Amino acid sequence: MIKVYGITTCGSVKKAIAFFKAKVVPYTFVDLKSTQISEAKLTEWLSSQPMSILFNTKGTKFKTLGLTKEISDVEKRSWLLREQLLFKRPIVECEDGALLVGFDEEVYTKKFS
Repeated sequence: MIKVYGITTCGSVKKAIAFFKAKVVPYTFVDLKSTQISEAKLTEWLSSQPMSILFNTKGTKFKTLGLTKEISDVEKRSWLLREQLLFKRPIVECEDGALLVGFDEEVYTKKFS
């Protein structure tokens, strides 16, 4: 079963969940507001996707923290382990080991049809 990591109020997460429900794709939801992502899990994700994809520089949390896009990947990693809402959402762990970040209906359709 796939795992969808995100927050319930995120528009992209809502689109992904609606997609999975419409396609009858079973999933489990992991709320990033209440579940701490471990350093091991972050390392695993970074082996599949670059930091530039996982780290959300467009979200509210990035802006409210006053961060700049010039911070290093080491700093981004540290921030991700402290502030779960800096992850780009949703993060979807697929059964085949693939990791999808964000919602792109075309990519989802190819992957789950």
